[in-house]
Amino acid sequence: MGECVSTGDREVDVSIVLPIYNEKGHLRQELDRISLAMDSSPFSYEMVVIDDGSTDGSLDELRTLEGIRLISFVHNRGSGSARRAGTRASVGRVVVWTDVDMTYPNDDIPALVKELEGHDQVVGARTTEEGTHKVARVPAKWFIRRLAQYLTGVKIPDLNSGFRAFRRQVANQYLHMLPPGFSCVTTITMCFLSNGFSVKYIPIEYKERAGESKFHWYRDTLRYAQQVVRMIFTFNPMRVFGPLSFVLLTVGFGKLVYDLLDKNQFRVPVNTALLLFTGFQVLSIGLLADVMSRMGRQGHDQEPATR
Repeated sequence: MGECVSTGDREVDVSIVLPIYNEKGHLRQELDRISLAMDSSPFSYEMVVIDDGSTDGSLDELRTLEGIRLISFVHNRGSGSARRAGTRASVGRVVVWTDVDMTYPNDDIPALVKELEGHDQVVGARTTEEGTHKVARVPAKWFIRRLAQYLTGVKIPDLNSGFRAFRRQVANQYLHMLPPGFSCVTTITMCFLSNGFSVKYIPIEYKERAGESKFHWYRDTLRYAQQVVRMIFTFNPMRVFGPLSFVLLTVGFGKLVYDLLDKNQFRVPVNTALLLFTGFQVLSIGLLADVMSRMGRQGHDQEPATR
């Protein structure tokens, strides 16, 4: 049977990290649901709860609950900051990220952890979109996901699901890269994929949330897109600089041949020289960025999971 361990116990299978910001009214119900599922599983576990500067009395309610490790922020610092702090405080071999807003199937956490065998991360891919502003969010998320797939070369069914389990020792290498906001879930996916770690996706049912959403569709979607590009410039810059330099050099050399044949004399026009120079410059910047990226990854000593 499962066992919820104390803070001082270092033998833990699963650490469940729960960021909370103004979720009063359904906290006990959701935490009880998680506890019941984990108590019926073969895993020992801990629940690391981070109150992210709640102003609705959530912290007072959390202080009355037993069986949790509570971390509280004085001010709201964002979901990413809360998940980063909770993961750093965790002692489990496996870390689970989820929410307490009734949207994710938290009673399936043991099954999520079992799916991790032979993989480095497992993500619950949502089969429906239940958020607000669907007309704007759905195409924006589709575009960002397609961009991430191109830049990583891997199919990504759900880029920003908050329901996931991963190997803690692998994730520890990238916690310093997590942004403070919602794009932290995108970042941890991109970090794993860009460094050769396996990410498995399983379909999950996504329900309408309890309480008020903290997601701002325009601001947070823009941050998602920025973070995807930032991750690629960090880990695989040639996926951006390579195609751009190829296009510039191809056009430049094509125009050079045309100019030589058309003018019938060896004289390179300024615009042709500018195209070639720009292409070589972009290629040089890409190669330099790639070298720096590889040097920055030399300290990462975790190996991908094997089956």
